[in-house]
Amino acid sequence: MKKPDIWFNGEFVPYEEANIHVLSHVVHYGSSVFEGIRCYNTDEGSAIFRLEEHMKRLVDSAKVHRMETQYSVDELCDAVVDTVERSGMESCYIRPVTFRGMGPMGVNPLQNKVETFIAVWEWGTYLGDEALEEGVDVEVANWNRMAPNTLPAMAKAGGNYLNASLVKMNALKNGMHEGIMLNTNGYLAEGSGENLFIVRDGEIYTAPVGLSILPGITRDSIITLAREKGYSIEEKMVPREALYIADELFFTGTAAEVTPIRSVDHYTVGDGVRGEITEDLQSAYFDIVHNGNDPHDWLTFVDVEEPEEAAATM
Repeated sequence: MKKPDIWFNGEFVPYEEANIHVLSHVVHYGSSVFEGIRCYNTDEGSAIFRLEEHMKRLVDSAKVHRMETQYSVDELCDAVVDTVERSGMESCYIRPVTFRGMGPMGVNPLQNKVETFIAVWEWGTYLGDEALEEGVDVEVANWNRMAPNTLPAMAKAGGNYLNASLVKMNALKNGMHEGIMLNTNGYLAEGSGENLFIVRDGEIYTAPVGLSILPGITRDSIITLAREKGYSIEEKMVPREALYIADELFFTGTAAEVTPIRSVDHYTVGDGVRGEITEDLQSAYFDIVHNGNDPHDWLTFVDVEEPEEAAATM
């Protein structure tokens, strides 16, 4: 495993030295916000997907949680580019985190230092390489998505993912790849780390942001691509049973990308294989991130440094 330097409060720190104190507020109260971003080795060179949108969401998440970070969106974008270029990785997963560090102990975090780091690592297909073509088996989770006005769901906060972890662990224990959460009124929300799309009679549906889902950036990308291709796509409340009669289902997310769902609660989805609309949107997405065909300016190209060990053998 490569261990590239980590950008930590404006400076690069060796991987093994990027540490925080055990009494940091984030350890006790989950007070962090973060992003997940991918850098792809496209046919046109290494490129980060929708970097500015991710950094804006990080800053917005921090604002919601009253974290006064010292870095602007532009500064964070530059820091991500520097981290990727320095890593020597032509493709990687990128994790920026803003969190509350040392300070007075207790729930009140206002006097605790706000810190930021950016790490990168190699990470393949989140739900398995074969999942992109064959699909995944999922269950409806027995844990709901949190109710509105309990926690700010639009913020990508570390504490929110305790809910997601319960869903993911239960799914794996039950022999499934993933779980789908309902909202508190029983309507479809999202997976533990993915947004959900439903296809029925050629129409595409996905949950509205008001159902306490995370407004995913890959979700937004797929909505854009679907509308460009002429598909009807609607954000609406969809009941659970729609999963069992859907023609196609798929997840979207930075890690999951565009992953078809082949079964839910042991109900086969459609023909049990990746559907035509899912494949069409998946192909459009991969044409951007793999081939570099980017009419939307979603890619930020970077000049990745040549790894020292590779250069030494030349």
